[in-house]
Amino acid sequence: MIRRLAAAAAVAALAPLITALPAFAHGAPTTPISRSAACAAGGGTATGTAACKAALKANGGPFGTFDNLRVPNVNGDDRKFVPDGELCSGGLTNFKGLDVARDDFPSTAVSAGETLKIKYRATLPHAGSFRIYLTKQGFDPTRQLSWDDLGGKLAEIKDPPLRGGAYQMSVKLPSDRTGRQILYIVWQTSSTVDTYYSCSDLAFDAAPAAKKPAVKAAVKPAVTAATSKKPDIAETTEKSAEPVAAPAETSDATGQTRAIATVSEDTQATLGHQILMGAVLLGGGALLWAVVGTFLRKRRENL
Repeated sequence: MIRRLAAAAAVAALAPLITALPAFAHGAPTTPISRSAACAAGGGTATGTAACKAALKANGGPFGTFDNLRVPNVNGDDRKFVPDGELCSGGLTNFKGLDVARDDFPSTAVSAGETLKIKYRATLPHAGSFRIYLTKQGFDPTRQLSWDDLGGKLAEIKDPPLRGGAYQMSVKLPSDRTGRQILYIVWQTSSTVDTYYSCSDLAFDAAPAAKKPAVKAAVKPAVTAATSKKPDIAETTEKSAEPVAAPAETSDATGQTRAIATVSEDTQATLGHQILMGAVLLGGGALLWAVVGTFLRKRRENL
C-alpha cells in the first residue's frame, strides 16, 4: 500500500513537468520529393538508386529518420548553424551523406513559370513558418550547395493548411530556370525550439529553342511580258499592227542568254511580197532576154 501511494505521488509530481515539455514536430517534403524522404530511414522511397547508395556510403552509417532533420535553437539565424556545403544535411552528422554533390538524386520534373504544389508531410504537426528558396539560374549540381547559391525567397508561408497528413502549399517558379535546381525549404516551428531543413531536387524542362530569324527569299527582278515566254504565232498575229520589237534577251535552262525575235504579220507579208516581186521581175527579165536574143540571132542569119 505504501509503495502504491509513493508511486502515485511521484506521477502526480512529474505530471506538470511532462505537460510542460514541448511536443516536437517532425516532417519533410514528399512532393516534390526531398533527399531525406527519398534516401533516409522511414522514407526510403528510392534507397536503391545510385545517388541514395552513394549518399549512404558517404554518410558512414545509417541515416537518421527522414522526418527528423532538425536543428534546435536556431531562431532564424540559419547561416550561423548550417555551414555552406551542409545545407541538405542541416549540418547534422547523421544526414551528412545528403550533401553529396550529384546531379542524379531522385527529382521532380517541373516547368519554368509553373505553380508548384508542395506537400510537406507532418508526422507530428505543429505551427510554424516555411521559408522557400530556389537555386539561381546557372547552379551547378555537381558541387555542394551554399547559401549564396540560393536566390531570394520564393515565398514565406505561415501555418499552411494541414490535409491528409501533410501541409499543403504552392509557389510560383521563376520563368528563367532550366536544368537541375534545388528547392530549399526551412521550416521554423513556432511552438518548439526546432528548425527543419530539406533539399528537393527539381528537373526543369530544357530551354525552348531560340527561333531563327526568317530568311527572306532573294527578290528576283520583275519579269516583263517580253521575257516571260517566247511569243507564239497567235500572239504575233494579234500584234500585227505594232512595230517590230527589238530582240529581247531571256535565260534558258542552262542559264545562258539567247535572243528571241518577235516578227509581226506585216513584216512577214512584206517579206513575202518582196520575194514574189523579185521572182516576177527575174522571170520577166529572163523572158525579155530570150526574146532579144532570138531577134538578134535571126538578124545575123538574114545578113
